[in-house]
Amino acid sequence: MRQHHMDGLFVLLSFGVFAVCVLLVLLTGADVCRSQTERDQAAWSRRTGAQYLTAKLRHADEAGAIGFSGGDGALWYDTMDLREEIDGETYVTRVYCYDGYIRELFTVDGGVYAPEDGEPVMAAQELRFGWDGELVEAVCVDADGQVSRSYFAPRSGEGADPS
Repeated sequence: MRQHHMDGLFVLLSFGVFAVCVLLVLLTGADVCRSQTERDQAAWSRRTGAQYLTAKLRHADEAGAIGFSGGDGALWYDTMDLREEIDGETYVTRVYCYDGYIRELFTVDGGVYAPEDGEPVMAAQELRFGWDGELVEAVCVDADGQVSRSYFAPRSGEGADPS
């Protein structure tokens, strides 16, 4: 009879140890999964911002169509200005960072606008454009403080124009 109680206690303890091990594996797996998801989300945000800016530059890559404004006016700028002509009228798409977002504003060239008028594209803390005469460098600080850089060499005749 005593042996029967010992066998039951052994089975109960073995089951308890097994249950604790399963719980530890599940908790560890959930933590790994969460950190992987956060890392992937951050990488996706950085890639998306760089791809967005590169696509805008490629689309506008015509002689004199790419320009910059704001900033120090010499090497670093706050706004990328992408000009295009539609039915004889010049329009500009402005890409800039304001109030926690990269924003895009399509307007008549020379039109008056307020920074909040731009359509929010994605969350960001800062966006700057560098132009050395040959290469455009876009530096973006995302909402989490991660810095990403993308580069673009205009292929059009005149390249970019700091205006």
